[in-house]
Amino acid sequence: MALAPVQDVVAGADLVVAAESVNDHENLGALFRNAAAFGAAAVLLDPTSADPLYRRSVRVSMGHVLRVPFTRAAPWPAALDRLRDEGFEVLALTPSADADDIASVSRQARQALLVGAEGTGLSAAALAASDRRVRIPMAPGVDSLNVATAAAVALHALSRT
Repeated sequence: MALAPVQDVVAGADLVVAAESVNDHENLGALFRNAAAFGAAAVLLDPTSADPLYRRSVRVSMGHVLRVPFTRAAPWPAALDRLRDEGFEVLALTPSADADDIASVSRQARQALLVGAEGTGLSAAALAASDRRVRIPMAPGVDSLNVATAAAVALHALSRT
């Protein structure tokens, strides 16, 4: 199946999710469900992320994988430049203590939330390709959240600002 180009998928969108190396079908399905819940108009996947049309992803997404437009963005992470060309601010979600608190991010006309796989997180190249690094403040002793949960918290913050 041929997927639409990035520019077509994000046309008219003001909030999108971009995912790098999200290989777990349950996480990917939950990511689509959360994108739909918080008004993200599209999901962009790097070439290594799992197939969102795999039955487990579709089931966990409660069918939102079939409703939220998506495409593969390649070459990665250079494809993030296309988002910037389309007027998006690329926000890389990371647990790094030196990243900005997601609550401090002002809502821009067009934003892309970039999330990475659990464990490895975003690659150095993807972090470098972003405009800003953001984090979710957490209690001491907790270093990160599940990727879909973290995306939900960040999308909620972005949708409210």
